[in-house]
Amino acid sequence: MALGTQNIVKLHSLTATEQKETVASLENAAKDSSNRYAKAALTRHRKLLTELESQRTKWDVVVLQSYRDDLEGDESLYARFAPKFAALAKEQGARVILYETTPTTQNAKPLTSAPDPAPVMKNARAMASLANRIDASVAPMSLVGLRCQTQRPDLTLRFINDAHLNKTMAYLTACSLFAALFDRTPEGLPVDSITDIRFFNNKDRTKDRDGSPITQTFSEKDRADLQRIAWESITEFNKLRAEQMQK
Repeated sequence: MALGTQNIVKLHSLTATEQKETVASLENAAKDSSNRYAKAALTRHRKLLTELESQRTKWDVVVLQSYRDDLEGDESLYARFAPKFAALAKEQGARVILYETTPTTQNAKPLTSAPDPAPVMKNARAMASLANRIDASVAPMSLVGLRCQTQRPDLTLRFINDAHLNKTMAYLTACSLFAALFDRTPEGLPVDSITDIRFFNNKDRTKDRDGSPITQTFSEKDRADLQRIAWESITEFNKLRAEQMQK
């Protein structure tokens, strides 16, 4: 049973008539007590109908984030669907940035041996090919993470109690997105801290997911290293893109 998700995807061209038809369909579906999702979807779409015009936000930049759906290279779901979303964004005049996350390579503890670059480079080449195909900028976080692990193995890139990127990786991500967005180095930016968005045991708002202070302020050396690593990684990735273009 359709829940009207397609209306969100095509919001830029969605008509009031189409939305009313979706609401009517969901009203019928919600009468079925065994349907666990229709009632919530109906509430969302009734609200959308009343706010339809105000929801038509014009975006200058659209960021398409991957998450474990980019690990199969050119055959991955990300490679299949990112071009579709990019086409929608570009039809409305938006610029596209591919934000490649890397949950499978982030380390929770300092490394005692060098990381294996092979799978990261394989994925980076596939991402470069995709970026060239749809003319998108890229924040290649697997490549950024690899460079950080190689140059600063003392740093960790994920929480211990949570598989998400930690504050160090969040800072690298911010620097990489800055570089992708403005096509210039983040080196020299004054920002030197990251505050977590989740809390220790979901209760203590003064501590992060690992029980450390909720805000981490980086030393001058760490800040400089992270900014440089992000820019060097972006530069390396752009060389991969140029190589792909020549093939």
